[in-house]
Amino acid sequence: MFLWCHIVSQVDQLLIKQKVELVEALVGFESNNKYEVRNSMGQSVFYAVEENDCLSRQCCGPVRSFTIHILDNFGQEIITITRPLKCMSCCFPCCLQELEVQSPPGNTVGYVMQQWHPFSPKFIVTNENCEPVLKIHGPFCGWSFLPDVDFEILTMDEVSKIGKISKQWTGLLREVFTDADNFGIQFPMDLDVRMKAVMIGACFLIDFMFFESSN
Repeated sequence: MFLWCHIVSQVDQLLIKQKVELVEALVGFESNNKYEVRNSMGQSVFYAVEENDCLSRQCCGPVRSFTIHILDNFGQEIITITRPLKCMSCCFPCCLQELEVQSPPGNTVGYVMQQWHPFSPKFIVTNENCEPVLKIHGPFCGWSFLPDVDFEILTMDEVSKIGKISKQWTGLLREVFTDADNFGIQFPMDLDVRMKAVMIGACFLIDFMFFESSN
């Protein structure tokens, strides 16, 4: 755990690359997502694996519940991200998404909670006591006509932009035939490592809500 804190305290950006699943690309059969987390120099620092059952993946698609385990290069689990199963609709405030981030596993460090808005994705990032710390605002309907889609990380008063979560263009064939995505996360170097862990969780929630294909 000390190694995780040391690594994350020294970075101000991370790249999360979803691994392409050949079977999924060929036959459309949804499989558990797997990710590689790299630093700004392209070095692999962590790995992430989605855990849930086959029925949930096939029947619930992108709204499925999940647990994502993030492991260091020694195979030690350093972050656990949990999303409960909820309906997803921009028309109903009762269908808001959320997830919990634990680091180390069993120790809650924060939550990501969707705020209701009819057109634009908005989230509150809280600490372990559900006290608001930061906001995340996305583009109209969660997407834009540009190859890269940015979700801005803002202070609670919305005066200062301190970072962003970016869905990055992965190429035409990959975009069409798979739901494998690349994301970049930028945040201040001196941001609390616990909040950096929650930002990684926010990235996964955004991926599932807006960019995960539905079979």
